[in-house]
Amino acid sequence: MRFLVLNRIVILGGARDFHAMDWYRTVQKNMADREVVFLTDLVESEGYCNIVTKTDRIEKLFVIDKFLFKKQSSAGSAWRNFFKILVLPIQIYKLRKFYNKNPNSIFHAHPMYYMLLCWLSRIEYIGSPQGSEILVRPNKSVVYNFFAIRVLRSAKYVIVDSVNMKNKIQEMSGVNALVHQYGIDVQELKKYKNRNKQQITSIRGMTPLYRINEIFNSREYCGVSDGINFIYPHYEEGYLKDIKNRMIAKDKDCGRLKKNNMYRLLSETYLAISIPMSDSSPRSVYEAIFLGCIVAVTYNPFIACMPKCMRDRIIIVDLNDKEWLKSAIKKAKQLIQHDYIPSSEAISIFDQDLSIKRVIDELYI
Repeated sequence: MRFLVLNRIVILGGARDFHAMDWYRTVQKNMADREVVFLTDLVESEGYCNIVTKTDRIEKLFVIDKFLFKKQSSAGSAWRNFFKILVLPIQIYKLRKFYNKNPNSIFHAHPMYYMLLCWLSRIEYIGSPQGSEILVRPNKSVVYNFFAIRVLRSAKYVIVDSVNMKNKIQEMSGVNALVHQYGIDVQELKKYKNRNKQQITSIRGMTPLYRINEIFNSREYCGVSDGINFIYPHYEEGYLKDIKNRMIAKDKDCGRLKKNNMYRLLSETYLAISIPMSDSSPRSVYEAIFLGCIVAVTYNPFIACMPKCMRDRIIIVDLNDKEWLKSAIKKAKQLIQHDYIPSSEAISIFDQDLSIKRVIDELYI
């Protein structure tokens, strides 16, 4: 089943969300004959930098930035979630008003909160939940699970980036989600080729989910003296404070880097580390591989779905082995001697232009 031919594509999400904004920009790039806009309630708050550019077409709901904390923290996240529920009636009114002015539009919500907003506003929508929204949160809250099922069932289509998420959604709600890799900017990554790789870099969020403390535990147990760069798109203030207390002089707290700076650092990295408790289809891991890194990960089903050329850059570590970091460093130094050359299969699956063109052809036209 397809939508009728419509005039406008509306991506609904947070304008400080790299993933949602990248999706929007790639759709915009590949649909020059259609108007593509980003509808949001968040732009710049809680320590997140403003990533909106002059070429972005931003439309606004009730923007809540000024009501949020100045820094990221567990308390700040709890307050944000509560406040977003509190102002739902306002957002529903704003969204319905926007919809009435733009009835011939496709609405694509990223992630679950914006799917909920579309559902409550009685607007037909495509939905793209995030990994933890499907793999973690339903197991922690009966209320969340109740609403998640209804939001998933109400979507015209649900798009996810991994078979793991697809299977969980099927189990939860009976919905047959479509699997599409969100992709990475392969053409941009080609600009950062670097054979002088001397760095070790942690590439995930600075929260308990991503088990950054485990990196320090293994380094201290093994007596490894290598410094580590820590880049992270988001953090919890208390957790970050604890981590900083464990850093050595050689470590670098890089925080949330702009993309060009992140790509440059990863192009100089021989070992990237990504060991979260749960994962769906981690874009940062794919970017690291395409930038030539060897990536240490804990086992996750997404690994089996990668082409061989990418699996060959993966080191699966067991965190029960206290010397996992030392072993990963040793193996990475051997593997990094071979340059990464992406296969045609890897490019076909992970190039974001090719990936999103498939979504456009299947769902947006």
